[in-house]
Amino acid sequence: MNHADLPHETSALARALIGKLLVRRLEGELLVGRIVETEAYFADDPASHAFRGMTRRNRAMFGPPLHAYVYFIYGTNWCLNVTSESEGTGAAALVRACEPIGGTATMRALRGRPALRDRDLARGPGNLCRAFAIGPEFDGADLSANPTLWLADDGTILPTGVSARIGISKAAAEPWRFYAQGNRSVSGPRALSP
Repeated sequence: MNHADLPHETSALARALIGKLLVRRLEGELLVGRIVETEAYFADDPASHAFRGMTRRNRAMFGPPLHAYVYFIYGTNWCLNVTSESEGTGAAALVRACEPIGGTATMRALRGRPALRDRDLARGPGNLCRAFAIGPEFDGADLSANPTLWLADDGTILPTGVSARIGISKAAAEPWRFYAQGNRSVSGPRALSP
């Protein structure tokens, strides 16, 4: 997949990522998940890390589109975002959940929960990063060219729903969350994902 295959506008990118593949090469094994939930975060969005301008922490968010912005939240979880817009504009799509396609045994080991169902392995942004072993080393990585973390497209198109974003207090009602309708790996309250 190259940059021409995905839109750079933030909400269009967040929607277009639904159905795409997240691929992680880990010690020779490919961990593969189908992206089933995203949220858009804009430069002028009070819930966005970019709202107050560029800092050392959010610098990757202002980089070129279709790169990784990885940040630490609540002192416990890494979260993966795909940058959007043009370089210099702080905007990104948060990847909230993936449906595991390949490497589930390794994902389960990385999660440290042997009884976890496949659908729960990468459900929620922190769980997703644990399941794919994604951490700060990927901050700023080009997701079309990185040899160990990239986006792919197998042509799958999923029916996509739209809702308010999850777990934020500012601009909480905006319809900037996208999800694969009927997919059991989608996170959050079922009422938000009919």
